Amino acid sequence: MDYISFSFPYSSKPGVILIVNVKYGWKLQHSSWRLLTLLIPLQLVAQQLMSTEPKRLARYLIPEKEESCSTYNMLQISSNLFRWTKEVVYADHYERALTVGILSIQGGTEPGVMLYMLPLAPGNSKAISHHGWGTPFDSFRCCYGTGVESFSKLGDSIDFEEEGEVPGLYIIQYISSSFTWKSGQILINQKVDHVVSWDPHLRVTITFPLDMGEGQLSALNLRIPTRTHLEGAEAAINDESLQIPAPGTFLSITQRWTRDDKLTLRLPISLRLEKIRPKYASIQAILYGPYLLVGHTTGDWNIKNVSADSLSEWITPIPAAYNDHLVTFSQRTRHSDSTSFLINSNHIITMGNHSRSGNNSALHSTFRLILADKSSSKLSTSMDAIGKSVMLEPFDHPGMLVVYRETDKNHNLQVAKHGHSVFRLVAGLDLRKGTVSLEAERHKGCFLYGGVNKHTGERLKLKCNLDKTNHTVIQAASFEMKKGMSKYHPMSFVANGQREISSGVITELQK
Repeated sequence: MDYISFSFPYSSKPGVILIVNVKYGWKLQHSSWRLLTLLIPLQLVAQQLMSTEPKRLARYLIPEKEESCSTYNMLQISSNLFRWTKEVVYADHYERALTVGILSIQGGTEPGVMLYMLPLAPGNSKAISHHGWGTPFDSFRCCYGTGVESFSKLGDSIDFEEEGEVPGLYIIQYISSSFTWKSGQILINQKVDHVVSWDPHLRVTITFPLDMGEGQLSALNLRIPTRTHLEGAEAAINDESLQIPAPGTFLSITQRWTRDDKLTLRLPISLRLEKIRPKYASIQAILYGPYLLVGHTTGDWNIKNVSADSLSEWITPIPAAYNDHLVTFSQRTRHSDSTSFLINSNHIITMGNHSRSGNNSALHSTFRLILADKSSSKLSTSMDAIGKSVMLEPFDHPGMLVVYRETDKNHNLQVAKHGHSVFRLVAGLDLRKGTVSLEAERHKGCFLYGGVNKHTGERLKLKCNLDKTNHTVIQAASFEMKKGMSKYHPMSFVANGQREISSGVITELQK
């Protein structure tokens, strides 16, 4: 039989030796029911250690490898290891596993739509995988139990108490929450601002709205994550600055806390690349703080010549205002109640009728309005663009535009970096409320034309000399302009591509 020994300091005992029998079970040198919850997770870890080739983890980056049950187990392990050691590395691991491996397995707000396996292979999607998303009524995979439980205890392992003459509290996770600390005789309210790409900082405010006695001398210990840096970091209590220790340690403050106290913390968040080891440097992950980023793009990317020091030069945040400029154009199909949408299909602008929020076609049918005149006033909403000259940027191809070329006799519309791309956005030629028409700036009287029958896949083009007395014709040149089906997550970036791909959108994994 093969055994692996783990020695842990535990309670008042000098150590508890857990003997794991990889094939047949386990034995305890010191039997303890309090350790029972650790037995199965540790056995799984031992099995993984025995079955995985050392230093060959890159070959396990396959479509279905990270099981949500395993992440659930690792959260228990890292929580207990922090309790025993107070080492920041375990708190960092808990944060990352919770953020990437748990919060990302629930799809939207519909019950039952959960993920069994997170894909780890480059270029893979959660939606397009072997198991994919579950369904509200027909799925109950083995990880659904732990998955549901994980979302019922999001308040777990935020705070840890240390007993003593001067009680201490370790705040290891920055999650908005309230906690009644009886030993410290105070109520602690932690408020964390949402992390966004355009403000690269974690902002935390801790207040004490209620004290429960005369005031107990106590210590608060705030985790300074290993991933952050001191340049731009700030901490203050009642507007009085505090010195922040090195990343990977705790900022400790001991005093009698009152309801008038206010503690603020601002920690920089940066983009970074991570690779398993130099041999596999061509396979890298892009992270923003603890958040793993994924790409919305077409084809393969190559970041071989990109260094970690130059990330900010080729990955830039998407401003918050851009969501106000996202639109979707649609038309009612003739003689039916179905709707056709303007879609970017492989760099060709066509009509399609399968767009709905949340699927890939929603990406392809969303466009950003860009004012052609940079000196014009900014757009508060998309409707402010009516009467102005605009360009259309496909949501799934930032940096490119909807264009037409003089050399194309049919004036078909396509997605490219070069070509005539400015249109005059005017009220719909059909005179219906909420519709718009797009007139080519260089060819007055030529309008974006959706066709009479609007068949799926029908290419859009410019059509000139329209018969404005023909109701069918003017309907084909009029579009309902509504709020975009897709929108940018608050943690979204634009990345300049290399080789085959000219550009792409990078966004947070939970989307």
